[in-house]
Amino acid sequence: MTDHKERIIIFDTTLRDGEQSPGCSMNLEEKLRMARLLDRMGVDVIEAGFPVASQGDFEAVQKVAETVENAAVAGLCRAKKSDIEASAEALKSAKRPRIHTFISTSPLHMKYKLQMSPETVLDAIAESVSHARNFSDDVEWSAEDGSRTEDDFLCQAVETAIKAGATTINIPDTVGYAIPDEYAAKIALLFDRVPNIDKAVISVHCHNDLGLAVANSLAGVRAGARQIECTINGIGERAGNAALEEIVMILRTRHDLLPFDTDIDATLITKASRRLSTITGFNVQPNKAIVGANAFAHESGIHQDGMLKNAETYEIMTPESVGRKQSRLVLGKHSGRHAFVKKLEELGYELGDNALQDAFKRFKDLADRKKEVFDEDLVALVDDETGRDHERIKFVSLQIQAGSTGPQVAMLELGVDGEAKQAETEGNGPVDAIFLAIREIVPHDEAQLLLYQVHAVTGGTDAQAEVTVKLEENAKTVFGQSADVDVMVASCRAYIHALNKLLIKRERPARDVTP
Repeated sequence: MTDHKERIIIFDTTLRDGEQSPGCSMNLEEKLRMARLLDRMGVDVIEAGFPVASQGDFEAVQKVAETVENAAVAGLCRAKKSDIEASAEALKSAKRPRIHTFISTSPLHMKYKLQMSPETVLDAIAESVSHARNFSDDVEWSAEDGSRTEDDFLCQAVETAIKAGATTINIPDTVGYAIPDEYAAKIALLFDRVPNIDKAVISVHCHNDLGLAVANSLAGVRAGARQIECTINGIGERAGNAALEEIVMILRTRHDLLPFDTDIDATLITKASRRLSTITGFNVQPNKAIVGANAFAHESGIHQDGMLKNAETYEIMTPESVGRKQSRLVLGKHSGRHAFVKKLEELGYELGDNALQDAFKRFKDLADRKKEVFDEDLVALVDDETGRDHERIKFVSLQIQAGSTGPQVAMLELGVDGEAKQAETEGNGPVDAIFLAIREIVPHDEAQLLLYQVHAVTGGTDAQAEVTVKLEENAKTVFGQSADVDVMVASCRAYIHALNKLLIKRERPARDVTP
């Protein structure tokens, strides 16, 4: 464990403030799973809940306290004896119990929420912290709405809390109103004007209503705070809290300007993020820093070229450092030739200049139609020597009869070598009926359907469906693709596309270029 004055204490409130996000409630077993992982990560303090809020919250804090091996376990409570005693009882079995009590200190909150005078609030601070010290030597006091509290009164409140026995003083930006310079000045003010400030650790707890939670937290650290309160994935009330993963990786990546350390095992960050997403059902946005799906993904040709030459050209940290396997080069319309060639090499292809130029052109055409080009798409590109202009089988029309009562029937017309042919078949669902109709019109008994895949090109009910079909016959594999707003039409066209390729492969010998 790092042990010097520049160490930042990581106080994780995923199980308390994070769980207050609408729709993010966790049951007991889910809280315990997260608590165990947070403990393994090296979190210093785990705020397990608000024991007086409900019997379920009390039991959750109690069980987390019993389970956690290394971290301090905190229970939140208002400046009320009943709250404090409930927290003390729930934390009895904790190896390192912390009682976290709070009261509002801003003029707005004191007048409308508490309906208390400043003098009465100061008395409540002294009484609540003193009472908490009867149960634990580790007491944290928070000034709710601290960032909007008047300077003179905030200094008085902090001095009172420390005098009563608080060992940690937290100055929350409860409504995410502050900006970094302003928040840093608020923290610096305490060091300048509170005479007993050296007897407590100053903590920051910032909300993300203006997107500044992490920036404000780090500004507070630079002003002297040594504890940051944060959550996995930044979940929390309204727009959330400062994200633990961002705090930790900023401190590591920019140690030149922020010479502070934590005891977090960053290789468990991705695991913690995914576990929380699984538990809460809240997916992380793809472009989320550190843990988003695109955080280590590159599509731009210029970026991909740089990455292939030296990863540091476009990555300021390694994916392995946060527990991810590797960076991902996403092939799409912005990709360049270098990344395209690299991907073909990974798939086992070596193309001559002319073949490569043709394949790259067709790749770009495909990428204009698709958000992302997959390995299977590239295999199809290389295998596809002939475009659709030379197809022997052409789609003409399709009618479907389907529904819950059945039967499911496909009425299909195709042009085969210039001749119109029809079939009407029943199947086990409309797609099966379509594919049986194609087989009736163009027999290909030895061919097997290995893949039928559908996904929406865009969101919404009017999205195009993109269908991929994979056929195999005598060790020859072909892919067919099509997109249409009608899923059945796209399915039919994709199958026909694959079948046309198969007919060509029947007639021509296998090429030297194989995957």
